[in-house]
Amino acid sequence: MKAIEQRLPQDYDKSFIVFRESGQFFPCPWHYHPEYELVLITSSTGRRMVGDHIGYFDKEDLVFMGPGLQHVWLNDETFVKGEAREQADGIVIQFVEKFLGEKFLNIPEMDQLKKMFQLSVHGMVILGRTRERINAIMKNMPEMTGLERLSALFNIFHLMANTREYELLASPGYVQKGSWHGCDRSAKITEYIMRNFDSDISLPEIAARSNMAITTFCNFFKENYRTTFVEYLNTVRVGYACKLIAEKNKNVVEIAYECGFKNLANFNRQFKKIKKMTPTDYRRTVDATA
Repeated sequence: MKAIEQRLPQDYDKSFIVFRESGQFFPCPWHYHPEYELVLITSSTGRRMVGDHIGYFDKEDLVFMGPGLQHVWLNDETFVKGEAREQADGIVIQFVEKFLGEKFLNIPEMDQLKKMFQLSVHGMVILGRTRERINAIMKNMPEMTGLERLSALFNIFHLMANTREYELLASPGYVQKGSWHGCDRSAKITEYIMRNFDSDISLPEIAARSNMAITTFCNFFKENYRTTFVEYLNTVRVGYACKLIAEKNKNVVEIAYECGFKNLANFNRQFKKIKKMTPTDYRRTVDATA
């Protein structure tokens, strides 16, 4: 399944996009774009794919995604067949990183928001009270203009910058290999894994590269990543496998070895454990969106 680049129209006198999508069902295909995007579903149900994540949406579902992340919202069959009692409806906000100038994100007040922007490379579903407050603002934005609309977006930024009510969607391995950067210890560990997950990375090797004893490294990793090193490495590998499956250029055996698994049985076992389905089932699900 090849994603296409799809852009929404932007008014010449607006610095960012507020767009209402309404109809029998959401027609947009598997796609990506260079803008950050907030998607609020105000009506309808269905399945959403964000990177290698497959989930379900209902009314009030709110997702924030970074530039270039592939995604699609697919309505349930009742909407596609015109049998639903309501139309599909959603509100989308899009903006480029420098929509308010080159130095916008470099001012001190933006530090917390920048962290959310960095996480958005995975896509994130916003939850709880934060979602309720952002949704209430977004529902009024299509009728806003000028400074009122910009002020509403900054209210959303404030809520996003000060919340932990979210879950990340796409796995680390789905992000383009080699695109990770950072200066602290965790970032350097992550970058090394991202650049070498297709090789046989041993625990002693990565502990030594992190200048830690094996026990110290394991404790550090569990505390900072909330999982073990082996579990995280398998998650990265499976995420990258999902990317290759979606591109349809290789068979499952080729993909397993390219992602760093030494045998097909272990690949299938880890894939099912992480994605709750087999690689073949995942490919069928992806094909259904084409």
